[in-house]
Amino acid sequence: MATTITRKPASFRLRSDLLDGLRRNAERENRTLNNYVENVLLDIVYHEPNATTKAAIAEAASGRNPNKAYDNVDDMMNDILSEPE
Repeated sequence: MATTITRKPASFRLRSDLLDGLRRNAERENRTLNNYVENVLLDIVYHEPNATTKAAIAEAASGRNPNKAYDNVDDMMNDILSEPE
């Protein structure tokens, strides 16, 4: 059974450099600008990250160990495996 997708026209004002980049990306993928933008937006709106990715995003957002440098792997692993403060 075929499903009909209803589309409505829309107009957006974009920065010219952004529009140029979108056109280049669409051309690189041999797609129309409309198709490329629609698929980018669909991915943003409907893509749900998995649990591991969500945990990584939460950890990054928490600020735990921002830009910390380590002298050896053991110190890094101990820090990674330790409980958050």
